[in-house]
Amino acid sequence: QVQLVESGGGLVQAGGSLRLSCAASGRTFSSYVMGWFRQAPGKEREFVAAISWGGGTTYYADSVKGRFTISRDNAKNTVYLQMNSLRHEASAVYYCAAGMVVGAATRHCDYNYWGQGTQVTVSS
Repeated sequence: QVQLVESGGGLVQAGGSLRLSCAASGRTFSSYVMGWFRQAPGKEREFVAAISWGGGTTYYADSVKGRFTISRDNAKNTVYLQMNSLRHEASAVYYCAAGMVVGAATRHCDYNYWGQGTQVTVSS
């Protein structure tokens, strides 16, 4: 069992930056692929970024490549999402997720555990 708690969301102007954090409970954090998804009002939850258990491999949605960076610190049981050059369309609730998969984990069904989400609002 893994419990995930996101933090770091808030209100930011377009072009600004935010760093989201996701703290995980449990001793097996380093065994999980970690991902970030987001869901805007009226839209489906969409993949943002994922990182392999060791941190050596990352995956990004095309819409965030070059602007967002996912990283993890297994000693702290924490995964991060650094978001730069934020655009209005990035406004959403951001969810952290953990899954035991092999390869690119970009699908919602790849993940077993989810956090409650943190709101990000980008003003234009």
